[in-house]
Amino acid sequence: MSAHIMVFDSGIGGTTVLEHIKQSIPNAQYSYFMDNALLPYGAQSQKTIINRLCSLIHFIKANTLNVDLIVIACNTASTSALSAVRQMTDIPIVGVVPAIKPAAELTRSNHIGLLATPATVASSYTKTLITEHARNVTVNLYSSVELVTLAEQYFFTESLDTNKLHQVLDELHIDKTIDVLVLGCTHFPILAEPISQYFEGNVKLLDSGVAIANRVNYLLNQLNLCVNKLTDIKKPLQYYATADVFSNKLAVKLVTLTDPSQYVEH
Repeated sequence: MSAHIMVFDSGIGGTTVLEHIKQSIPNAQYSYFMDNALLPYGAQSQKTIINRLCSLIHFIKANTLNVDLIVIACNTASTSALSAVRQMTDIPIVGVVPAIKPAAELTRSNHIGLLATPATVASSYTKTLITEHARNVTVNLYSSVELVTLAEQYFFTESLDTNKLHQVLDELHIDKTIDVLVLGCTHFPILAEPISQYFEGNVKLLDSGVAIANRVNYLLNQLNLCVNKLTDIKKPLQYYATADVFSNKLAVKLVTLTDPSQYVEH
């Protein structure tokens, strides 16, 4: 059987990463898990996020889902909890981090921006990325949880309140000399086209989707996990959620993440 890859996010944003992985590895088996009961993760504490991810590991084991690799397709969860969760399982875990390094290499104005959730912007991991990969570049940090809500609405309703989007971006006061803006939340690529239009195409938007797909491909090869057999019988993509979503858009199985005994003090 083909490798089973589970992609996890607080909401629907991780599907932007899922699509990149599916394009790179079309014959793998996929599950998508959204902890939308606690959406957005950018407003949650580190302790809460670690607890939820540890509960995810327990859920996978308790339900014998036979997951071969987990992608934490959430910048906030990755920067807050990745190291703690990796200690709880032998399943390889790939995290998502802001594309600071490629942005620093791409900029011509030597001025880039990171647009992410408050938790990602404030994380020590993000600060380390900037120190290590953007030492000679000016990096401005911008945070928003409202954009997460707009992205969720846009995905499910295919309708966007452009005035609200522009209001949110206006209030961020993004410096006009920035020529590369890192989308440091997997929800934000859902809004990439309208955000680009807001900047009139003068700002390059970067996310981590392609890099994550490449990393997943590399790890599967290292682990000798099968992904290329066209004869494999592949189950349909299974969606899990912890709260109701628009049922007309996705066929979702509602589940619960509760297992306090899995929590490791951090």
